[in-house]
Amino acid sequence: MSEIPLTHAYILASILFLIGFVGVIVRKNTLFILMSLEVMLNAVGVAFIGAGSAWHQADGQIMFILVLTLAASEVAVGLALLIRMQKKFQSVDIDILSKMRG
Repeated sequence: MSEIPLTHAYILASILFLIGFVGVIVRKNTLFILMSLEVMLNAVGVAFIGAGSAWHQADGQIMFILVLTLAASEVAVGLALLIRMQKKFQSVDIDILSKMRG
């Protein structure tokens, strides 16, 4: 089985990161912003896995586990904030957050 070139992994990671970044910038729904952040974190994970595979080092997989841990904690905190925001404002629109005071 042939190896995937490192440039292909980087191109895939760049495309995924760009899709996530556009989602964060364009979307107003907080749930979609969280999902876009997840896509961005997975893009970083793909880059780490590709680099680790190309260099025959386990560091890429270790960093991917770190990224997965970070993503899981981000989702837990983000969804908790989203539920709180839904209860208080009956909306998950990010513009509602600008009206929050004290």
